[in-house]
Amino acid sequence: MPQEEPEISEISGEDQPRGRRVSASVSQIRQGKWRFYTLTMDSTLLAETCVVSTRVENPKDGFQRELELQRAKDIAEYIDRGFGTIPGSIILSAQAEAEFEYDSKNKSIQFLRNPRAFLILDGQHRVYGFSMANKRLRVPVVIYKDLSRQDETRLFMDINTKQRPVPTALLLDIRRQAGTEKKKEAFMRDVFDHFNREADSALNGLLSPAKQVAGKISRPNFNQAYRPIQRTFAGTDSQQIYVILNAYLTACISGLRSRGAADAITNPTMFKVLFLLFPHIAERVKLRHDTEYSVAHFDDIVGPLFNRIATRKLTHPPDKIRDLWKVFEKALLTDFSIDVSTATAALS
Repeated sequence: MPQEEPEISEISGEDQPRGRRVSASVSQIRQGKWRFYTLTMDSTLLAETCVVSTRVENPKDGFQRELELQRAKDIAEYIDRGFGTIPGSIILSAQAEAEFEYDSKNKSIQFLRNPRAFLILDGQHRVYGFSMANKRLRVPVVIYKDLSRQDETRLFMDINTKQRPVPTALLLDIRRQAGTEKKKEAFMRDVFDHFNREADSALNGLLSPAKQVAGKISRPNFNQAYRPIQRTFAGTDSQQIYVILNAYLTACISGLRSRGAADAITNPTMFKVLFLLFPHIAERVKLRHDTEYSVAHFDDIVGPLFNRIATRKLTHPPDKIRDLWKVFEKALLTDFSIDVSTATAALS
């Protein structure tokens, strides 16, 4: 009696029972010693046949344990909101459970619809995000066959070390053009741009909007410094914030320069600590001079402050924000003293 042929169906978005063999047209590609196949798969089928680790018994739990839930949710939201285009290929390694076969004559593959059919080498969060989305979509896929565990490990390392992500500074710089910039990001951008273009800017020539440059302050570093103090400026527009912060930073740079440490302003730790210090300095300026936040009035507070700090702490600041903050906090506290004779006279 002839053996019954397994049931085979073309890969599609239609639901199919587990254990059924599926097929798809592919292109076979060779790169050096490597051979792989390119195709598209339905996002649901992809999620149902992939694992992120061979060490995890339950593939679904494997996704949840080893990947970042929020990152996957962001991808799912992106898909469901209708943007829905992530053209990068998911890279897979066919496992023994897939019973993967290539038909050179028909340029097609067949594999078993098994929850451990493929190990994901790249694209884990995308697959997880696609599985969480309400919408289904076609996904570009690359499948390697007959890889050893060592081969899989080496490919995983190569893929995740040879690719260079887009710099954060560049992403921030182009979000406005893409129409995806959040309100707070847009506001910080406006403040940064004032410092970058105004002729009287204390940071003139010291900013780098689109990339990291040695000796300059990048947009991400500026945002990280500004973010903790943004509530201090509630209800203030970006131009007013620039005027006040510019006066403060002008006084700070003058104080650093007086100690031979002007270049320290572009040190990320120094820059962030000076911003953290701003509300405390501004409060003292307000007490002495009402709301006139001029360079001279900031300098009344900042100048003596820098003089109370050891020069080396300014020219070679600690790497940790907490350590440098303690240096400034100690110097700031020594500015306060009680005139005992005056206090006694007031009590008599």
